[in-house]
Amino acid sequence: MKHHEITTLREIHGQPDIWRQCLQSLKQTDLQTLVADRNPAEFEWVFVGCGTSYYLAQASAATFTSILHVPARAVPASEILLYPNLAFPASKTAAFPVLISRSGHTSEVLQVAAYLRKQNIEYLALTCDGNDLASDSSRVLQLPVPEKSTVMTSSFTSMLMAMQYLAAWFDGRNDIISALHTLPDSLEQLLDTYDSAIQAFTERSFEDFAFLGQGPFYPIAAETALKVMESSSSYAQYFHTLEFRHGPKSIVSGKTLVGALLSETGFAEELSVLQEMKELGGVTLAITNQANAELRAAADLVIELVLPVPEIARLCVYIVWGQLLGSYFGLAKGLDPDNPRHLSRVVTLAR
Repeated sequence: MKHHEITTLREIHGQPDIWRQCLQSLKQTDLQTLVADRNPAEFEWVFVGCGTSYYLAQASAATFTSILHVPARAVPASEILLYPNLAFPASKTAAFPVLISRSGHTSEVLQVAAYLRKQNIEYLALTCDGNDLASDSSRVLQLPVPEKSTVMTSSFTSMLMAMQYLAAWFDGRNDIISALHTLPDSLEQLLDTYDSAIQAFTERSFEDFAFLGQGPFYPIAAETALKVMESSSSYAQYFHTLEFRHGPKSIVSGKTLVGALLSETGFAEELSVLQEMKELGGVTLAITNQANAELRAAADLVIELVLPVPEIARLCVYIVWGQLLGSYFGLAKGLDPDNPRHLSRVVTLAR
């Protein structure tokens, strides 16, 4: 199968243009009318999604807390349906849910929307396709992402970028908004630099995959693992980086890929974990903003971003390599990333 014929790969590589379009759309959106009366300093923003959208919810919550220094959290849609009192405990702080669905058709998210309307709780619908989710809410942020692939790629990064833009807008952080505008050009250059190296790397065969991240990079590690699972029918796990020492490292062997998303905040501590896994015989991958000699010695492949932007604004670029890993590992196994096993583009459940 030729790579240019694969929709998923085309959409991964097309993200710089999609990001530019989304940033222009956000600039033209009346955010004041949309959410100004739901200031995160007064309302607890609760991000809700399923699957990839749940990891997006986690990354969005981490973004809001990092930028605005206020509590924000993420909840799977199913948790609200099955344990609403845990998801929305009685408290003095009113909740403002953000319901995330690329398609706007995800059954559990629509059921949460119906539940919230019965409780007279307003929410923001974050979507790309719109559909039922957009029609059922007076607050809708719909992004121009015409994604056709089964697995979420540009929709994930674009919706995360939108939430980062929104958090920065609330706090008057024009430096972060400006930083987001630099990412499309940076990603284009990075894709040119590293795409062939990732293709070559995925010609190796692994029995176990573990992806590691701390803080706001933890949900990105989770999404990286999911992309490898979805696109290559491999079993991948994800852990907080330093937690990997506490038991999970027992899986490490020459047939284990340990991928670390290294932060700037915890670089030294996270590097020591990767060094240990390399010494135990694992194959190692590092995604980092700045690499030093020690990291290059500890990693079989280093993807160095060199992005001169705040750390929180780098999340969208960190996930792109997991998207490519999943597709290329799938192709190496003779699979079609556009038609992953057992999956459909939208999860809809019979009522």
